[in-house]
Amino acid sequence: MELRQLRYFLKAKELLNFTEAANHLYISQSTLSQQIKQLEEELGTPLFNRIGKRITLTEAGKVFGVYAQKSLLKSQEGLLALRDLEELKSGKLTIGVTYGLRSTLIKALIRFSDTYPYVKINIVFGTTSELMEKLHHVELDFALTFAKGTREQLFSYIPLFTSPMTLVVSKNSALANKENVTLKEIVGLPLAMPTNGYSTTKFVMKAFESNELKPDVLMEINDVAALLEVVKSGNWHTILAETTAIDQDQLVTIPIKGKNMIRTAMFVSLKDAYTKKSAKVFYDFLKADQ
Repeated sequence: MELRQLRYFLKAKELLNFTEAANHLYISQSTLSQQIKQLEEELGTPLFNRIGKRITLTEAGKVFGVYAQKSLLKSQEGLLALRDLEELKSGKLTIGVTYGLRSTLIKALIRFSDTYPYVKINIVFGTTSELMEKLHHVELDFALTFAKGTREQLFSYIPLFTSPMTLVVSKNSALANKENVTLKEIVGLPLAMPTNGYSTTKFVMKAFESNELKPDVLMEINDVAALLEVVKSGNWHTILAETTAIDQDQLVTIPIKGKNMIRTAMFVSLKDAYTKKSAKVFYDFLKADQ
C-alpha cells in the first residue's frame, strides 16, 4: 500500500468520478483506475461500486476512507517534522565529552544554541572508554575526546585541533615562570593525576615508561575539576593537555619537552550510523572556534 494510492482513493472518494479525480491529480484516468484496483486487490475488497459511468462508495470504502485520511495526514505531519529537523527547528542532540575538552565544547555550545534554540541538547561527561561504550550503543550522537580508545574500526575520527601536554602548577609555584619542562624534571615532583580510567593518565604513564622514568604519583582523583582545585593549593602538580587548564586563572601550564608530547582532539561518531544535520552543524561550530 502506497501513499500515492491513498491520495488517489481519497480524491476519487471526494469527487465520486474517476475522470474528474484524474484531472485534479494530473494523471490519466487509466492510471487512476489501475492504482485503485491494485489497492482494492491488496485490501481484498472493493472500495467503489462501479455502476456504468457512476461510482459510489462501498461500505468498506466508507470505513477505509476514515483511516486513509488519517494516514495521509500523519504522513504529511511526518514530512513537516522531518523538514523541521533538517532546518534545525526541532530535534535533540546528545554529546559526549571528556573534561579536557569542556571549554572547547562550551564555546561552540553557546553559539549553536543561540542560533538554533529549538534543538534540545544533552551533554554527557565521561572518560574516553565510557564515552566510546555509550557511542557504540548509540546513546550519543558524537563524542569529543583526545583518545581513540577501543573498537576503532567502528568509529569515524575527525581531528579538530592539537594541544601540547603540559605540567600544570599553581601560579605561586617556583616553577611558574619556566618556559618548558622535561619528563625527567617532573619525576621528582609530587603529582596528583586523574585515575587510570582517563586516557590522559594512560598517555602520560606510557610516556614516562618509554623513557624509563617513574613519576611520583601521590594522589589519583576521578574528577578533573577536583584535581585542578588540588593543584591550586600549590602542594601538588599534575599533567594535562593544555586546553584542559587553559581557563584556570590560578594555574599555569608549562609545555613538556619531548617527542610526541602532543594530543589531538577528535570528533568521534559511529561509522555506519546516520549523522544528524544538527551534529554536522555543531561540528562546523567546533571547527570555526579553532
